[in-house]
Amino acid sequence: MVKYVCLLCGLFLLIHPVATFGQKRIGGSTVIPRMRVIVDNDFSGDPDGLFQLAHLLLSPSVDIRAIIGSHLKVGDGFDNSKTQADNAAKKARELLQVMGIPDNIPVLAGSNTAMPNDSTPVKSAAVEFIIKEASRTDTRLPLYILCGAGLTEIASALLTSPQISNKLTLVWIGGSEYSDLALPPPNYSNPEYNLNIDIPAARVVFNRSAIPIWQVPRNAYRQAVLPYSQLLLRVKPQGKTGSYLTGVLEGLMTRIQRFVNIGETYIMGDSPLVLLTALQSSFEADPSSSDYVIKSAPSINPQGAYEYNHTGRPIRVYTRLDINLMFADFFAKLELWNK
Repeated sequence: MVKYVCLLCGLFLLIHPVATFGQKRIGGSTVIPRMRVIVDNDFSGDPDGLFQLAHLLLSPSVDIRAIIGSHLKVGDGFDNSKTQADNAAKKARELLQVMGIPDNIPVLAGSNTAMPNDSTPVKSAAVEFIIKEASRTDTRLPLYILCGAGLTEIASALLTSPQISNKLTLVWIGGSEYSDLALPPPNYSNPEYNLNIDIPAARVVFNRSAIPIWQVPRNAYRQAVLPYSQLLLRVKPQGKTGSYLTGVLEGLMTRIQRFVNIGETYIMGDSPLVLLTALQSSFEADPSSSDYVIKSAPSINPQGAYEYNHTGRPIRVYTRLDINLMFADFFAKLELWNK
């Protein structure tokens, strides 16, 4: 009998490892992690990445294995320095400190530059961590890499260790509209912002790898519209975290008013990373309240445009996101955290 109980305990630990990186749990032990995630984002750029990170840190169903700060395009207006990834990691640590979260979640800086081409990986501790985490055999929790910007680190990891491609799923906020699914917005940028951060990396992921992809292209992530009124009523009053996030966004809104009138909304385009992972359905787990189509992965050409690839593997392309669920959950968790 004792031997049988020990066997069951060992199996439970294999499926649900107890060693998580220091997230305070909303709801105590009622919800336990059922997936591992690595967060990769340009936190020194658009503030939506910090909102996404805060939301994920408040989500008890995910075990955040690492946070990676990634670079922007050279000369980007958000951060035109040569240390964009280092600055992104610094901003992530700043948020952790504001939220009072222990510093035992690894925060790593990725490469400060894009890949030189689609066959030469960059080297960094972040790339090494992705490979190491994807290669684990002591857990059955699925691994997702959540990318809200460029794809430098995951592309480099896939080039360095192609065998990890079937051991994790990429959820990526990026890429332009597919012509059969949606039209681009007025005065759209081409290539799309996140894809343009590192086109060679996108070419690795789409053209040369076998990694499963859940893509949230521009027409989908632009659905994540947060009214300024909700920011003031539902975020700002919620303690240090709400005040910090609101301050970051209001500071940006003030700075850019002399260049463009953005009105009274802001697109939280990175927050679907939380919706599609932490907020999956209970039984038959999946992002069941959002819609996607299955497409053959296109080839991405050197200019960053899609080209039809008849041998492309099937990928998910999200077309409609459950924005109400996403924001309602974020507001509720902020309020619970502040109690």
